[in-house]
Amino acid sequence: MKIGILALGRATFDVEFANQKLDECINFLKRTSHLILGGEKILLEIDDTQNEVNRLKIEDVDFVLIIQVTFTDALMTVHIADELNAKLGIWAIPEPRLGRRLRLNSFCGLNLASHALSLKNISFNWIYKNPSDISEDVFNSFINERSINNKIEIRAYKETSEKAKQIIDKIRSFKIAKIGKHPDGFDTCQYNKKTIKKLAGISVEEFTLNELFNIAKSIDKNEIEKTFKAINDQISSLDRVNQAELDLSLRLKSSLDRIRESGQFNAFAIRCWPETFTEYGGAICAPVSMMSETKIPCACEADVYGSLTQIILQEVSGSHVFLTDLVDIDVQDNTGVVWHCGQAPLSMCEENFKPQATIHTNRKMPLLFEFPLKEGIVTLMRISKSFGKQKMVISKGKMLKREMAFTGTSGVIQFDSSAEVVLNDIINSGLEHHMALSYGDHTQLLKEVASKMELPVQEI
Repeated sequence: MKIGILALGRATFDVEFANQKLDECINFLKRTSHLILGGEKILLEIDDTQNEVNRLKIEDVDFVLIIQVTFTDALMTVHIADELNAKLGIWAIPEPRLGRRLRLNSFCGLNLASHALSLKNISFNWIYKNPSDISEDVFNSFINERSINNKIEIRAYKETSEKAKQIIDKIRSFKIAKIGKHPDGFDTCQYNKKTIKKLAGISVEEFTLNELFNIAKSIDKNEIEKTFKAINDQISSLDRVNQAELDLSLRLKSSLDRIRESGQFNAFAIRCWPETFTEYGGAICAPVSMMSETKIPCACEADVYGSLTQIILQEVSGSHVFLTDLVDIDVQDNTGVVWHCGQAPLSMCEENFKPQATIHTNRKMPLLFEFPLKEGIVTLMRISKSFGKQKMVISKGKMLKREMAFTGTSGVIQFDSSAEVVLNDIINSGLEHHMALSYGDHTQLLKEVASKMELPVQEI
């Protein structure tokens, strides 16, 4: 086969480590019996990617292989699929769980791509393996199969309950404040106001980021000092972060409180990057954690369906929720890693660990909270729209007592299903990259709520 390579990445991740992984992938590919074109460098810019796409058009390749070297959004992946008339595959690369920063976040890039391609019904092949763990036979199977499909079992539950009815009746008066637009290439965060209203009765009101920032800058210094004192008793190392940036970060908490009070909002969907860093100067991650601790859930990347998901799971569980990414699945260890940069509610912290103040690993600004998630049974849920069909996706497992896999807030989970089944279900179903997590087993009541909402259920 004539295989064209497009190695996608972002400069905000560990480019040196990413180049090392790309070299390993290319060295493997050159040892196969296929003709390999491209892959000399990581494509960090749109123009560079387009130039490579144009070159592969001329070459008339049989197979286009996107190496998802680091996390990227799905914008260029969808563009590549549209532009090149060839079979498409994505190779994502695991990284070691060393308790340090998430250096590649390649799996999340694959996750975003699978959802975006599902919405366009574009079939593609995928693999999630280190180049050192792959044989030519496995690679040949990968490029010759079309892996993604929507044939995962989805069931319509008819059983409901008075408790489910009460939950649905309650949230029909709820309101979500959406601040800013979702980032380009995050098809996972697209939404429609009318669809949300019809599905759950929930209203969405939109604000700009400048409104959030302007309120934050007007907050009285005394109020910021109160917030500082409140968290200083709960976390360590506040004095080690940049204090001017810390002040700006804490102001965002007060700004969210102002917006919530003015509109009686029950949840937020916030465009958290890059503007909170590049235009404002402080992270919103810790403020999001603090809001979630008071049961006002917040979704990153202006993910309104993520906010809706959190609202439902919070009402079902009666407890705190955490909107998380799944960033790694290790089939051999039979576990996955749930992670976000530093915004889980403090009540989810491992009992013997003191939460720490830290900075965003990519943007280098405070305030984020860092701690491992506590041990216990957990339920994960997502109101999904993969393949253009709304459904409730439910998963259950146990958060294990393990060392932190990555910095931020993270936990190692052993799913009730095998890790291999979960991996295949997530990517083959084109599921979104955000899922809400709460402690306890809430699967039955979630199914009853889904029945009340006339949503089919997919269990993974």
